[in-house]
Amino acid sequence: MKTVTKFAIGTMAMVAVSAGVAGVTAYTVAQKAENNEASFYKTFDTPALRTAALDSSTMQPVDLTGAAESSLNSVVHIMAVQRSKVQTVQTPDIFDFFFGGRGQQRQVQTPEQRGFGSGVIISKDGYIVTNNHVIDGADEISVKLHDGREMKGRVIGTDPTTDLALVKIEGDDFPAIVVGNSDALKVGEWVLAVGNPFNLGSTVTAGVVSAKSRGLRANQVESFIQTDAAINQGNSGGALVNVRGELVGINSMLYSPTGAYSGYGFAIPTSIMTKVVSDLKQYGTVQRALLGIAGRDMMGDEVYPDEIRKEQKDLGVTEGVQVVEVTEGGSSEGILQKNDVILKVNGTKVKTMTDLQGLLAQLRPGDKVKVTVWRDKKEKEFTITLKNAQGNTRIVKKADMEILGAAFRAVPDELKRQLNLGYGVQVTGVSDGRMADSGIRKGFIILKANGKQLRTVEDLEDVMKAASQSPDQVLFMTGVYPSGKRANYAVDLSQAE
Repeated sequence: MKTVTKFAIGTMAMVAVSAGVAGVTAYTVAQKAENNEASFYKTFDTPALRTAALDSSTMQPVDLTGAAESSLNSVVHIMAVQRSKVQTVQTPDIFDFFFGGRGQQRQVQTPEQRGFGSGVIISKDGYIVTNNHVIDGADEISVKLHDGREMKGRVIGTDPTTDLALVKIEGDDFPAIVVGNSDALKVGEWVLAVGNPFNLGSTVTAGVVSAKSRGLRANQVESFIQTDAAINQGNSGGALVNVRGELVGINSMLYSPTGAYSGYGFAIPTSIMTKVVSDLKQYGTVQRALLGIAGRDMMGDEVYPDEIRKEQKDLGVTEGVQVVEVTEGGSSEGILQKNDVILKVNGTKVKTMTDLQGLLAQLRPGDKVKVTVWRDKKEKEFTITLKNAQGNTRIVKKADMEILGAAFRAVPDELKRQLNLGYGVQVTGVSDGRMADSGIRKGFIILKANGKQLRTVEDLEDVMKAASQSPDQVLFMTGVYPSGKRANYAVDLSQAE
């Protein structure tokens, strides 16, 4: 469970926005051309509607037993295992500071690590949603169902930007939860948090929705549901359900000065979750767009310098998102201007950056949105076509090591000593692929990729994945051949449709 010890208030943030299918509500706000992409409910063969057993608006007090019974079977316990590994640790030497050099190296055996969390079955054929931080770095994933069965889990895709992950277990006819509409939640509405806190097993706690569209600056894209239902370590990835037993959020964080529950928990709404996991299943990566602005809240917060507060006061509105920069080549170039204040997106009011992220995170590149702004002391409306990070509306494909067409290993110690190297990843074979296209030959030792020192093959994979999502989609490699010849290469990672 991620723990937030204090709120961090930023004055400026780039809007990285998700665009695409978001269950039954996404296309009620998306004003766009016909889209033939499958919805979340078709993608996962999940029922979209359910007959309400209880009426939360008329029943006092609310009976939550039905909601608990219908959701407990769908929540699983997840154990993520990181195996023991041998790692090379470099000990710095005082002479390195003045003269450079390798310092001293030694082999360290890391202990096996185990982490625990929760997950939610969203389809009969075994797709499970959890938090990315629950399974991040795991070599093995074990899933224990409510009925006691234990199964191996396989990671389909992860999205650190929203802290969501999609895991698959093999089989059929699993007890999938009904996915509800988080946008319909109201502050004060009763909810249940279902998970496995402290590795105790299935546990249900009750509370109310304390707030919506909360921003903690913990993830790059977030619009949390805040609840006072008790959420503790181990609840991560568990279900937040309404009184009808419908999934409305994935429990993700707690706010606490001690690391244990102290009154506030936060869940990722299903309006974001449905879009993210649909993308992970269909494409292996999230189809995320950029609105193409840098902005800040129009809240007149005391943390703003006096000149910014005066600037915002002169604009003549008190709510919305102030545009402080329009990105060149982005979705809003030539449409929005500096000091425009975004008031609405597709008719829905925007008060803060978090509101804006929550709305746009439900859409995909290529979707058209109507943006209402305050400019020159009056409202104006513009239609903007959202683009991805590469400045177009094409599907972004998942990049993996196979595209490079090469085999790699960490540089052996003996070769390091011969060449006086402290780190590096060596190319042990080259076939058809982007490495060969760039002229890289067998034996090349990659020292840096896009400016990052490489010590393991995993380091190279991490840099490559980040580069594939960047606007340039290029991997710049610096290194040396065993002969001592230095070389630099640019590897194109772009993929045609």
